[in-house]
Amino acid sequence: MVTTRIFSGIQPSGDLHIGNYLGAVRHWVALQQPGAECFYCIVDLHAITVPQEPARLRARTREVLAILLAAGIDPSRSTLFAQSQVPRHTELAWLLNCITPYGWLGRMTQFKGKSAAQREQVTAGLFAYPVLMAADILLYRADQVPVGEDQQQHLELARDIAARFNRLHGETFTLPEPRVTPAGARIRGLDDPAKKMSKSAAGSGHAINLLDPPEVIRRKFQRATTDSLADARFDERRPGVFNLLAIYEAFTGESREAIEARFAGKGYGELKRAVADVTVEALRPLRERHATYAQDPAQLDAIARLGAEKALPIAEATVSAVKERMDVGLAAVNTDERVRRNRAV
Repeated sequence: MVTTRIFSGIQPSGDLHIGNYLGAVRHWVALQQPGAECFYCIVDLHAITVPQEPARLRARTREVLAILLAAGIDPSRSTLFAQSQVPRHTELAWLLNCITPYGWLGRMTQFKGKSAAQREQVTAGLFAYPVLMAADILLYRADQVPVGEDQQQHLELARDIAARFNRLHGETFTLPEPRVTPAGARIRGLDDPAKKMSKSAAGSGHAINLLDPPEVIRRKFQRATTDSLADARFDERRPGVFNLLAIYEAFTGESREAIEARFAGKGYGELKRAVADVTVEALRPLRERHATYAQDPAQLDAIARLGAEKALPIAEATVSAVKERMDVGLAAVNTDERVRRNRAV
């Protein structure tokens, strides 16, 4: 019996890194439990709110799919697909755009940051993409959405849009609840621990990518920013050392007291080597399984297609209900019959 429906998505822009894994993917895997119906989506339509090279985006979409499978997302227990495979995402987004106040979108902090950086390249898609994100969630009437703290504003917007639609047109949408991810959700950049580890940040020493070979992982950790003090403690006023300890904590599951005792009186060089060792070993199974999946693009496409086929009836039922309540549209077109008639002509 399904008691909870869960939805989350991840963009295929940039290389997935340990922040993505510890803050999201690992928790998605753990949520695959009896009673939970999980929908995990590679949100490729969100990726094109900024310029993308088409062939590269398609390759990255398959790469993310392979990583999710390698990390433990099980297509027999979860619905795994690419956003663009289910056109109802964009149809619902337009319907919701038409009831979402302009001012709500203007207040979104991520848009302010991205638009300040892009300036003349800002598109309508970048401005409105939080509504597409809301559509992703509301399309499947999700009860819970795993989110990090930086995404909570977007989930609040989705709840506001759902509540507004319900007031205007009658009870239709579930108001999704946040499922805030625990420790590991705010892994920082190795070169600048004042900033969250990011797929889009420049610099080869910023992030530990999930597919980095062991020697690259070790080299990046050796160059990680620390400070001039000698003791390794969980002190957020010392972000570089705190970040290394947080990564060690996330991968080992040890208590902070035990970790501080382990590195008491030892230099940062030993700390960096130890963090590199646990990271390499934690990622080794994922890299090995990814290599197997990556060798068979046809299998990846088939898995995503089956996931989309499973998602589509739920998505269509939601959009049909929304259009009925908004009094939009005439009789639905029978696609199979239309194709048959066109061929006859």
